[in-house]
Amino acid sequence: MPPDAGLKKVVVVGAGVAGAMAAQTLRVEGYDGELTWVGAERCAPYHRPALSKKLLTGDVHRAGIDMAPQNEFDARVLRGARAIGIDMASRTVGVRDGDRERAFEFDGLVIASGADVRRWPGGPVPDGVLTLRTVDDCLAIRSKLGRRSRVVVIGGGFIGTEVAASLRSLGLKVTLISRADALLQGAVGAEMGNFWTDLHRSHGVDVRVGVDVAGFVGDGHVKAVRLSDNSKVKADLVLIGLGVEPVTDWLWGSGIKVDQRDKGVVCDATGAAEGTTGVVAAGDVARWWHPLYREHLRIEHWDHASRQGITAARNLLAGPEDAQQYDAVPYFWSDQYDVKLQLVGVPTGYDTVTVVEGDMRAGEFVAAYGKDGRTIAVLGTVADQVKDYREAITDGAGFPPRLQKQPA
Repeated sequence: MPPDAGLKKVVVVGAGVAGAMAAQTLRVEGYDGELTWVGAERCAPYHRPALSKKLLTGDVHRAGIDMAPQNEFDARVLRGARAIGIDMASRTVGVRDGDRERAFEFDGLVIASGADVRRWPGGPVPDGVLTLRTVDDCLAIRSKLGRRSRVVVIGGGFIGTEVAASLRSLGLKVTLISRADALLQGAVGAEMGNFWTDLHRSHGVDVRVGVDVAGFVGDGHVKAVRLSDNSKVKADLVLIGLGVEPVTDWLWGSGIKVDQRDKGVVCDATGAAEGTTGVVAAGDVARWWHPLYREHLRIEHWDHASRQGITAARNLLAGPEDAQQYDAVPYFWSDQYDVKLQLVGVPTGYDTVTVVEGDMRAGEFVAAYGKDGRTIAVLGTVADQVKDYREAITDGAGFPPRLQKQPA
């Protein structure tokens, strides 16, 4: 498909995987106009999933997580720069680049500004209470780990559980705290979350569920964490994993619609920001309408961001009349100890879940989620087995799904 002839100036805001794939795709698909690429971090794009796993443990070196561009392409690249505003009347993006502010005209804009880690809501914290979102965060955490470090991880989502598994694999004493009744409950439900709760406990993690953090103990440097049940957990280091929020503050007042609840940019099924022309969004910042699930979804997964970045760029070039819907079934994985969690589909709102292959007690199983009699998601610990169920999800197959066995 030839690029839109009217597109002469494109700005891509965001240098994560969504922004990187969008910028590269623009050139690969034949766009030869002016391209400005704005990234908040000073380093080149890198693979973020390794931060809570192999880079944190030291199994890979810093250079090993860089995204190697498949094609070198011509662009004005701004590193360590942040978008600070947008004027849709003049179609310009304001950028703070070092100590100066600049404005860049656009007739095409890709919003891929990603998300920022949620800070501790209770105000200032002692030294030794850290968050993990960037490569610098990861290296700072590594530099503070000693052989006898006592680490408290706050948050039972994917970041919290991955960090806990990684640090426990180094032999550190780890306490993992979650206000939910099971780890990963918000992502996979209590039934499946109980499996990962037991998994962490079997590896020696002190898992505290159904409890809140009331505060920190320490004069200058953290020494302990106070819990809502009046207990205290000693700590040399505390890592907060309370999730992320989309970086959309720079869009305030622009007229671009941002969801009031989760702060994502509201888009149609092609990735076009609702109520605009020539503006698309992708990655953690985007709340796309998904044709299969019939609702707006904002999904914080690497595979999803990569695919969306490509699709957003292609649709920007194609123009609204020829833009294609993005209806890929989301896929996600998480490595914890020797278990690989794989999830295809979106289990949000499920009304039933059952194991369709294997045995949870043995640690190797596939479980399906159903809603209103349809299969909406499949989770598994058997390598790549969940991908066999992708068609059942896209076809809205009855629940529980049954695979067609291939003849021997």
